[in-house]
Amino acid sequence: MHGSDPQEGPLVGADGEVGYRGVTACQAVGISYRQLDYWARTTLVVPSIRDASGSGTQRLYSFRDLVVLKVVKRLLDAGVSLQNIRKAIETLRSRGVEDLAGITLISDGTTVYECRSPEEVVDLLQGGQGVFGIAIGGAFKEIQGSLSHLPAEPATQPQPVGVPAEPAAGDELAARRARRRAG
Repeated sequence: MHGSDPQEGPLVGADGEVGYRGVTACQAVGISYRQLDYWARTTLVVPSIRDASGSGTQRLYSFRDLVVLKVVKRLLDAGVSLQNIRKAIETLRSRGVEDLAGITLISDGTTVYECRSPEEVVDLLQGGQGVFGIAIGGAFKEIQGSLSHLPAEPATQPQPVGVPAEPAAGDELAARRARRRAG
């Protein structure tokens, strides 16, 4: 990632790339930790900065990873199967950040089509294929807004000894129950 890209703004620190922990990624994207963990373990969206490697290590996601997570969530919410989402994400994974921002994904609920221009979007819609679309540039802006009040850390920072890794699914459920009782 380069600091000159206006899409990235404050995400690049003086010492390089900034990463986001799993809990922060969940909050920014609007998914559960269980979903995030499953998607990482099944290699749908693997954190590009640091994957978990045994107990005590934490996954670190890049800004681009968060955008891809947001796209996956939107496709799932629209009823696209994980198998078809996986195909779409594998295609997107080969793109650079600059490319991603200019892509609109259109789907009929089964197949996901990649459009790079308004003309392609119109052609697809006129052909009867499109039911909904995701402008990835819009997902960039949404994630930037969500991250403005969430913590980040330098990607090069080592995992402190004795600090537990991401919470287990049981911890998340316990926290939800406690919030429900308090609320």
